Amino acid sequence: MVPSSRVGRPDTRFITTPRGAIGYQVFGSGEPDLVFISHWLTNVDMYWDEPSAIRYFDRLATIGRVILIDKLSTGVSDGAITSIVPPVEENMDDIRAVLQEVGSTSSVLIGDTEGGLLAMMLAATYPDQFPRLVLINSSPRLRRADDYPIGAPDDAIANMKMAWLAQHGTSGDVLYLTAPSVADDLRFKAWFVRFQRASQKPRAAARAVDWIAETDVRAALPSIQADTLVIHRRDGLFHRLEFGRYLAEHIDGARLEIVEGGDTLPFHAGDVEPTLDLVEEFVTGRSGVRDSNRALATVMFTDIVGSTARAAELGDEKWLDLLGDHDRIIRRNLDRFRGEEAKMTGDGAVATFDGPQRAVLCALAIRDDLAEIGVAMRSGIHTGEIEWRNGELGGLAVHIASRVMDVAETGGIVVSGTVKDLVVGSPIEFRTCGSFELKGVPGAWNLFEVQSG
Repeated sequence: MVPSSRVGRPDTRFITTPRGAIGYQVFGSGEPDLVFISHWLTNVDMYWDEPSAIRYFDRLATIGRVILIDKLSTGVSDGAITSIVPPVEENMDDIRAVLQEVGSTSSVLIGDTEGGLLAMMLAATYPDQFPRLVLINSSPRLRRADDYPIGAPDDAIANMKMAWLAQHGTSGDVLYLTAPSVADDLRFKAWFVRFQRASQKPRAAARAVDWIAETDVRAALPSIQADTLVIHRRDGLFHRLEFGRYLAEHIDGARLEIVEGGDTLPFHAGDVEPTLDLVEEFVTGRSGVRDSNRALATVMFTDIVGSTARAAELGDEKWLDLLGDHDRIIRRNLDRFRGEEAKMTGDGAVATFDGPQRAVLCALAIRDDLAEIGVAMRSGIHTGEIEWRNGELGGLAVHIASRVMDVAETGGIVVSGTVKDLVVGSPIEFRTCGSFELKGVPGAWNLFEVQSG
């Protein structure tokens, strides 16, 4: 049974070009746009019949809006008029026509295996439109040359072509070469055989293999200005690691990441989470951990001093009224200083800031405003890495800020040495509190009390 997709089965749309109709899908939301250019076997409809492909695209859709295209002569698209396999420049025009149709002006290109050839050319030719490039198990050229010794020799290419075409749409035996982890999975092989037939007819497949063998985009590599991430399987038998190393060496500033395994085609075979983690981190700057967002932030804890005694003194009704005033003061000042509320604790608050000075100034303003209604508070502040997971704030920085507040006395605002060092040049003045062992936190911590701001 095929699992349901979080994004649903996308509608397949078509755009008419002078050479035929191009099928495409758009799913996911947000920025950036991710233009996924697959290998020479594609069928946008068939992907959604395979659970591993669904998981792959569901994950991509959490990163940005995904644009998936069947190039002419593949999948649901028309065959090309001029040739069975369109030249690179025509494919480039077709990709850009789809992007214009869906309103994408700046995109991240993700070129998978042979799709990398097209992605590299697009990035080199249109640097403003494609500022970032991801190449997965790609190469700039397949065939060996005197100045390209890592390529495959002529006899190997001929044997590969013969073997591929012998099984195309019938046995799926090529998986032993391109996706060994699923080569013995009968369910997966049955889908892959159908996928081959739905992607390319035998004659088109023969021409596609020839096209791959003859295409050489090495001349474009020095012109690629896009920030480039090269991801390659360590043990790929056909899409060998040497190709990835070559790309990383010849694209200025490119970063090579090696992931374990030998599965390269189809792209969703085997353990693809490490690859997708790298893509997410590169594209968004977020950690690749699902349902998580890590970042540097300043954490502020506040607490009403003597809240239990004050509640007993006032009685329930008046105490609840006072807490209402307290919460409004907290939120008003968070808005003022660009703080983000993480939690109201009943007699205090937890908030994050994108700068330590704003956190300190906010704590000072909260303290002064609460004093006007007869409420004494204390606060602890620390800057470090936080983690949002399923809407909950966590991370070591949160724990440290809480322990820093424990050191503060009535009316005190205590910060870690990290905060003090980051606000150098500000008008904020500090008093040394000394070195402290914070419960549950390794090492000794130098803490400082805010004197003025």
